[in-house]
Amino acid sequence: MSFWTENTTEPKRNFRWRVTLGGAFAQSSSGGIVWWAKTVGTPTYTVTETTHQFFDNEYYFPGRVKWEPVSMTLVDPISPNAVQMTNQIVLDAGYSIKGSQEFGNKPTSITKVGMNNAVGSVLIEVLKGDGTPVETWTLNNPFLTSVKFSTLDYSNDDMRTIDLTWRYDWANCLNPDGSFGDQIQFPKPGEQ
Repeated sequence: MSFWTENTTEPKRNFRWRVTLGGAFAQSSSGGIVWWAKTVGTPTYTVTETTHQFFDNEYYFPGRVKWEPVSMTLVDPISPNAVQMTNQIVLDAGYSIKGSQEFGNKPTSITKVGMNNAVGSVLIEVLKGDGTPVETWTLNNPFLTSVKFSTLDYSNDDMRTIDLTWRYDWANCLNPDGSFGDQIQFPKPGEQ
């Protein structure tokens, strides 16, 4: 039976999603749900390849799975202050502002453990029309690699934004039945 003639199913929609962040964001009144998130990419990956040469032929074999960075754009509300919360993640991860008293007394640096503790979790949920998740992506061991605040401009009346780039070790995609994709059953040829 074709999807388009089936009235009991619907496609996933690009405008039904939410992002939940841990760390300083989880301490806000929204409990970590970032309602001011404007756009977010879902995790993507590539499978590397290895080449084997045998006489005058080349044979290709799949290699490792490489997870690509995830980009996110946040609108910067006055309350809660998204710039302050974003900067707090970097401070909580171990960064010391040069010239502050703490910098002179105890030199620290950002570590992966520090960043993971400061960020907490990053969840991206794709929602059905009634608001229930149909796909939940979890970024494992996430850390910020780029934070860009939008350019201030007197001739521009757009909302101020923050562009974030997340790097992570791998991602999980939780299905509504609680599986991570290992339970998916594809129909055999000829079955509908």
